[in-house]
Amino acid sequence: MSNQELVVLDRSDEDAGACCSGLLTAPVDEAQAVELAKVFKALGDPVRLRLLSMIASRAGGEVCVCDLTPAFDLSQPTISHHLKLLRQAGLIDCERRGTWVYYWLVPETTDRLAGVLTRPVGQRTSGHTAPAAVPAPAPEEDAAHA
Repeated sequence: MSNQELVVLDRSDEDAGACCSGLLTAPVDEAQAVELAKVFKALGDPVRLRLLSMIASRAGGEVCVCDLTPAFDLSQPTISHHLKLLRQAGLIDCERRGTWVYYWLVPETTDRLAGVLTRPVGQRTSGHTAPAAVPAPAPEEDAAHA
């Protein structure tokens, strides 16, 4: 994987404060928004989110692709494509060992991403709260509205 594929999250410590100061601290500029969007897009797919979770939560810190593929009703090439997108976003890395490829989380990436979304300690909130999630209608309600 080339260094340019690591988008936002593989910057020097000197630059990290500027690029990852947090959405709640200052507006992001256009370049930062483009870079962050690539990472969020990689996380925006349910399959990729599940893959990342399976990799991150694995005891020992790494998992073989042979253990990931059976968890999905998808072909091996499709799983490989999703893993490639997670690697390009800098969220995971891998190594081929013989026939198999082993994947692991890049914790610095997820830590920096979390930092972008974290409210600074002591920052006052606006007093507004997030709206409650609207529950999905019960199946019998769907039929009644059809």
